[in-house]
Amino acid sequence: MAFICEAGETRPDTAPGALHHLLATPKTVHWGYFDAALAPALTVKSGDLIQAEAITHHAGDAPDLMMDEAVQTIFREVPEADRTPGVHIMTGPIHVEGAKPGDILEVRYLRMVPRCSYGSNLAANWGYLYKEFGEKERVTIYQLDADFAHAQALYAYDFPGKYLTPGTITHCPVCDRQPALKGVRVPARPHLGTAGVAPDVAGRVSTIPPGLHGGNVDNWRIGAGATMYYPVQVDGGLFSIGDPHVSQGDGELSGTAIEASLNVLFQIVLRKDFTIPSPLLETPKYWIVHGFNEDLNVAMRDASLEMLGLLTDHVGLSRNDAYSLMSVAADFAVTQVVDGRQGVHVRMPRSIFPPRDAPATTE
Repeated sequence: MAFICEAGETRPDTAPGALHHLLATPKTVHWGYFDAALAPALTVKSGDLIQAEAITHHAGDAPDLMMDEAVQTIFREVPEADRTPGVHIMTGPIHVEGAKPGDILEVRYLRMVPRCSYGSNLAANWGYLYKEFGEKERVTIYQLDADFAHAQALYAYDFPGKYLTPGTITHCPVCDRQPALKGVRVPARPHLGTAGVAPDVAGRVSTIPPGLHGGNVDNWRIGAGATMYYPVQVDGGLFSIGDPHVSQGDGELSGTAIEASLNVLFQIVLRKDFTIPSPLLETPKYWIVHGFNEDLNVAMRDASLEMLGLLTDHVGLSRNDAYSLMSVAADFAVTQVVDGRQGVHVRMPRSIFPPRDAPATTE
């Protein structure tokens, strides 16, 4: 139970260790997959800080705005045949010394800064309402303001053909740019759509569906100030980050968020004092668990059981009390419906629980 901190409670200090810089290059990224056989791009100790680059695979939607020379090199030198079976550019993997299956990687996300001032949203062929829009795909390019607080649509264009190849580059100067969302300002909330450890599976595992390893969770709350707990499945954990976003709504309805590259500072702490069955998200106000399944009803049930387990195994409530509390205090929402394996998340406010050593009361 030691990992849970109540609202306002100070997290146990872990003195930062070394600071590592992990640039995204053709040699330090893997495009579209997790793989337990991958050689580490970086090896760290528990408590170390990592400043890493996360590159969006949608930079080609506006290459003149979203691609610098380093990003162009990745798109140019990673062969299309090696961008499989998923779509996301992942930076890593990071080997954590001493991490063994059954341990937990506590990843404290400290800062996320956009690499440039532009991002892309694609109404895609995998979007929830693709058929209702006549099976047409459309790109909207957004521009962030000077302090990265809001984004506004800069222009939009209909995507020619069908968006099938990861890292497609569209030369929009020769396409029909159209105005979009005049006067609308979208709050920016930079976060990682995809991050996680290597699954204990032979061969490549697609980055598209989320799972027990983390992966494409697509919860916009996985940003600066949040902590994720990932169950280690293979020696070293082999943790990778990717799919950076600058904003997204629950549901990710059109198929993507505002996809934009980020520079991410995080700390990895190896935990051997507790275990959890699936990734857990902790924010300053909430504990958040997820359920994933191709059937949204099953994802809802799985999320319910994950929260029930959290409250009984780690908070110490009885099953009956936990069930009642979930009905009156937990908020259930659809995380995303576009990743094949759909997601539901449950938020439980941390502030409602008494201090750990407070006496029980019936008043």
